[in-house]
Amino acid sequence: MAVSLAQSRALSARHVNAIFLWIAQGFGSGRIPVAPGTYGSIVGLAWFALLLLTGYLGLFLGGTFLGRALSVWLCGVGEKILGKTDPGSIVLDEITAIPLCFAGWLSALIWKTNAFPSPEFFFSKQNLLPTLGVFAAFRLFDVWKPWPVRQSQNLSGGLGVTMDDALAAIYVNVVVLAVYAGKNFIAR
Repeated sequence: MAVSLAQSRALSARHVNAIFLWIAQGFGSGRIPVAPGTYGSIVGLAWFALLLLTGYLGLFLGGTFLGRALSVWLCGVGEKILGKTDPGSIVLDEITAIPLCFAGWLSALIWKTNAFPSPEFFFSKQNLLPTLGVFAAFRLFDVWKPWPVRQSQNLSGGLGVTMDDALAAIYVNVVVLAVYAGKNFIAR
């Protein structure tokens, strides 16, 4: 039984769509039926660590920007494939937002030490609790969706899927920098 060119192209398109969807679903983490956004955010911690491993601020920023751009595109593709608006299984937006959640802390560290920290800094015994605090704050703001986080979901396609997580990350940074400033103020 021969496969026609049209059938071959359709099969090929299905494979490509399956790969795009798998990435948009956080390499499968978004398919976990309970709390997929949390599991996607855990993958985001790995993405954050990978960006830190580069050892260069420029590569960290470039990877963060590229990740966000791919998130807009692939989350939009995922919505079309699934035929749903912002389906819970699409978690690439959470994954790529996690490095943004650490931007304030990372900036303060670079400012203070004039050095780019390694992943070990954030995942060491000494800093694991604050790292988990950043993670928990992101999950809180992502679920709670204070103004304008919820409203940003009205943007079309992947932009709406991705923007709410970027705005939640801004809230996280406000909290992190307030805690950091308070800690430094008290230490004087």
